Amino acid sequence: MTEPPDRPEAEAGPRKYVGAVENAVAILRFLAHAPGAAGVAHIARETGINLSTTFNILRTLTKEGLASFDTRSKEYRLAMGILEISMPLVGLDQVDIIRPALEALSRHHRALIGLWKITPQDRIVLVDRLVAGNVVHVDMALGARLPALVGAVGRCIAARRDLPEAELRRTFATLRWENAPTFETYAAEVAAARGAGFAFDRGHLFRGVDIAASLILDHAGQPRFGVSGIAVAGQMSDGELDALARELRETAATISRALYGRGGASHR
Repeated sequence: MTEPPDRPEAEAGPRKYVGAVENAVAILRFLAHAPGAAGVAHIARETGINLSTTFNILRTLTKEGLASFDTRSKEYRLAMGILEISMPLVGLDQVDIIRPALEALSRHHRALIGLWKITPQDRIVLVDRLVAGNVVHVDMALGARLPALVGAVGRCIAARRDLPEAELRRTFATLRWENAPTFETYAAEVAAARGAGFAFDRGHLFRGVDIAASLILDHAGQPRFGVSGIAVAGQMSDGELDALARELRETAATISRALYGRGGASHR
């Protein structure tokens, strides 16, 4: 039997990375989020990179116009060259910027990946959805709207809001599900999402559908988007669904840093 053409790259063999590039990216990320210019020793300490390696990378970044060096203070900061690289992204819709990460999730986990925008009207709206490869999958129409606290994304939002039990109970009573969980189950899953940074919906929002989700947070820690992985019930083992949820969390955290400058994982 031949392998399917969309076999995930991760299964094809060990990946090889270039350490010098990883170090340079780590330094650029540090400079991007630092409150001001910084010296070599401080940058090396904060990034965990050897002092002489840090110095050589900074000298190279300065030569290429990606960093600038103040000869008086002996400190570095980002330079205009960064704009040359990032200009193709300027003016793009956030959904367009996020899409490649969603495609990678779909290829890796062979699931429908949905991007939900959280609106001021306390709704979530499906603004993008991708499925890669020839796999049986559920589908949802773009523009689909749901109450903000329903489903797996909703559990994550409820976890971020940390509502008092009485208020959470009142809100829960207004939600509509195909196979409603009890409030006690829902509240326990919200609490679990608060610690884990992701949540599940196993056939409650829609019968026969398993969902995992996490959140993209802005600079203030407020949810801006939900990212969900959606599969036909039984299509993924418990371990596979858990792996999807964890990668959703890490991808959401990466997007949060890229779009809003928020560091760390997307949970408390």
